[in-house]
Amino acid sequence: MPGKSSGKIRIGIGGWVFEPWRASFYPDGLPQKRELEYAGSKLSSIEVNGTYYGSQKPESFAKWRAETPDGFVFALKGSRFCTNRRVLAEAGPSVEKFVTSGIAELKEKLGPINWQFMATKAFDPADFEAFLKLLPKEVDGIALRHAVEVRHPSFRSPDFVALLREYGVAVISAGDSEYPEIADVTAPFVYARIMGTSEAEPKGYSEKQLDLWAERARAWSEGGMPADREALAPAAERRPRDVFLYVISGAKIRNPAAAMALIARSPG
Repeated sequence: MPGKSSGKIRIGIGGWVFEPWRASFYPDGLPQKRELEYAGSKLSSIEVNGTYYGSQKPESFAKWRAETPDGFVFALKGSRFCTNRRVLAEAGPSVEKFVTSGIAELKEKLGPINWQFMATKAFDPADFEAFLKLLPKEVDGIALRHAVEVRHPSFRSPDFVALLREYGVAVISAGDSEYPEIADVTAPFVYARIMGTSEAEPKGYSEKQLDLWAERARAWSEGGMPADREALAPAAERRPRDVFLYVISGAKIRNPAAAMALIARSPG
């Protein structure tokens, strides 16, 4: 069990509906309607991608909550209509629409919201700060945790790290990918997406690579930063932090195996 010196590490994948997983992850004959239940028994979190493309019904969020075990958490992709725009300061109505769309039905299983930006979106400090000001701290009495996934090299700046720390918003660390990686800690929690699984590896990553990612997650949970990651700014205050780590993209068919292997290496 993680003690006072470390936060909770939650590890998962993107979504739970993927036809090839029916031959590699889900048991033979498992009804599709029970796939989330099964995934929830093997993982500790799932990142929902569908919320990026369109609204979900409140009843869907409530159903997801009911089908997963205690302690399970869903990270949600924020609506693309909030982030795919030239002037971020004008996203207020879209942010409000997303936040009040029924996500509170997840209750204690509502994890961080991933506000993902296109790779063409460059860092404009004033406009990005205007977007951060639009992010509400709670909905229906449930505290909200916000994270931003930026993909333009201009965000690799100490000024960007400082801005996120001012608002308590996490920067999503994009590991093993073509996107710029920012590993600095900027919020009371850490959000990482790792994208380097290989179909040639039965567990997606080699044993050595799995050990490395487990150690990086542990370092974040203990309030530090992985020793092999570059910092853009001075270190944040050292204190335990919850970590949300998702195995995304890469060889998608291997991602559940990679996530389970990382869970087996993690405390708690």
